[in-house]
Amino acid sequence: MRIATWNVNSLLARLPRVEEWIEYARPDILCMQETKVSDAAFPAMAFAALGYETANNGDGRWNGVAVASRVGVRDVQRGFGTDADEHGCRLVAATCGDVRVHSVYVPNGRSVDSEFYTAKLAWLEELRAFLARTCDPKAQVVVAGDFNVAPDDRDVWDPAEVSGSTHVTEPERAALRAVEEWGLVDAFRQLYPQDGLYSWWDYRAGNFHKHKGMRIDLLLLTQPLAERCRYALIDRNARKGTQPSDHAPVFVDIES
Repeated sequence: MRIATWNVNSLLARLPRVEEWIEYARPDILCMQETKVSDAAFPAMAFAALGYETANNGDGRWNGVAVASRVGVRDVQRGFGTDADEHGCRLVAATCGDVRVHSVYVPNGRSVDSEFYTAKLAWLEELRAFLARTCDPKAQVVVAGDFNVAPDDRDVWDPAEVSGSTHVTEPERAALRAVEEWGLVDAFRQLYPQDGLYSWWDYRAGNFHKHKGMRIDLLLLTQPLAERCRYALIDRNARKGTQPSDHAPVFVDIES
C-alpha cells in the first residue's frame, strides 16, 4: 500500500498537476492540505474518474484538507468537534480499507510572540487528545499532512539562519513529539536518517534551486504500519515545472 501526503496549495488551481501525479505515482491513499475549496465545490468527479473516493473538509477560503482513496472511504469525521475547530478546516479523518487515516494541516504560527503561535501549540495538544479518545495506537492509524514543524535540525537547511522563528522552536518540536508519543512513528525518518531531505521550499529568492528547504510534511504511522514500511520518497520532481505547489508530495510504501 502506498500512502502519500501533499500540501497542494489550492487544489482547483493545481488540479491538472495533482491528476498527473496520481496517474504516475498511483498512491492508494492521498492526504491533501491547503485545498482551499469548499465541500460543495470539491472536484470529486475528477478523482472518481481516476478511481478514488474522497472526503473533504473545507469552507472555500483558506486551509482545507482532504483524503482521496482507491481502497474505500467510510466513517468520515471533519474536525475535532471541539473549540479547536475555530482555527479553520484543518482535519479530516476517514477509514480507508482497514487503515484509519487523518489528513491534517497544523496552523503556521506566524511569529513566536503572537497569539497564533500559542494557538498552534494548543492545536497540536488537541490533536494528541483527539487521537487518544478516537484511536488505538495498536491499530493501523495514519496521521499525515503539513505539520508546519521541522522535527529537528536535520530537517532545516540552516538551523542558525532560522533560529527563533516558527517551525523550529523547542515548544513546537516538543508538541510534535507529544503527538508521536501517543504511538506514532515518523515513517520517512525511520528509513532515511540523513539530513538535507526537504519537502517545502519558499517560493521567494529561488530557494528550491538553492536547496534551502524544510521537512515539515510528515507521515506518522502506528507501529503495526511502521514496521512494514519498505520505501519512502519526497518527490522533488512534482515541485518543478510551471506553477507548482511550494511543497512536494511525500509517500511511503507499506508491505501487505
